[in-house]
Amino acid sequence: MTHVAPKPQHDDELLEYRLALRLGPVHARQRLGIEREFESRLVDPGGHFCHVEKWYSLHGLIRGCLRLSGLLGRAQNNARRMRTVEHRFVVPHLPEAFEGFRILHLTDLHVDMDAPMLEAIIKHVEGIDYDLCVLTGDYRKLTWGPIEASLEGMRRLRRVLRGTPLAVLGNHDSIRMLPPLEDMGYQVLLNEHTAIERDGSHLYVAGVDDAHFYKVDNLQRAAEGIPNGKATLLLSHTPEIWRQAAHAGYDLFLCGHTHGGQICLPGGIPVLLDADCPRFVGKGPWQHAGMQGYTSCGAGTSMVHARLNCPPEVNLHTLTRGTG
Repeated sequence: MTHVAPKPQHDDELLEYRLALRLGPVHARQRLGIEREFESRLVDPGGHFCHVEKWYSLHGLIRGCLRLSGLLGRAQNNARRMRTVEHRFVVPHLPEAFEGFRILHLTDLHVDMDAPMLEAIIKHVEGIDYDLCVLTGDYRKLTWGPIEASLEGMRRLRRVLRGTPLAVLGNHDSIRMLPPLEDMGYQVLLNEHTAIERDGSHLYVAGVDDAHFYKVDNLQRAAEGIPNGKATLLLSHTPEIWRQAAHAGYDLFLCGHTHGGQICLPGGIPVLLDADCPRFVGKGPWQHAGMQGYTSCGAGTSMVHARLNCPPEVNLHTLTRGTG
């Protein structure tokens, strides 16, 4: 007789069942288990602070300093002034069918952080012309707790996004968000890839699970099945795997996480990036070992709804062969 798995009876069982079917039982158990541990403590076993968001005294200190300096109102308004930053990637072996291909890159939206900010993002994105939308994580305000408000924000955003948006999860995002995001029509890549087809040619887009908190990224698994020599794009929440990705042979790398510093010194110099990586990959375009990368400042805010000397951005990347 053929064995049939018992039907889940409770919400937690249903979640674990869906995640096991979608990710495989090992990845599902790993991501859920690590997430539950992180949600229960402030400091992880390695001594890293898991939830700076729980330091409410720090939030108050930052807001207090901005208020005393007379910059709080300005910084909050800055966070709602969206801009499009355009960038050009030259990929000599790009298939001719993808010449001029435009990629809308959204990251660090934190859609439940501030309602006017989300409205500004939605209105801004509606007016952009693009061929593919990609999202590189951090859709939720906090790194713990409820997910309903962030899912509602992502549902509102999905209504204005054309085609099938490709996404990865960030360190703020619960794995519990995966099934509802996919039910909305986002294609979430967790150590996986997909092929974008145009006139018989392909651009391969891979995505890894979070490499910052959860350390569950797997570049090898994400690339399995991609033919050698083909044009490839990697989506990661954080730039922290820049070196590994370059030597894995990816052509392009899109990420966020750093917010560009969010509150910066004059000239846009970041005070903190909250990422274990050199500063040259912490903001804007960069290159390493033949791979081209772009670390977006992101459209949202984290911890404190404020930006100084670091405007929010959505990114429009144009791919070209660089000939003619």
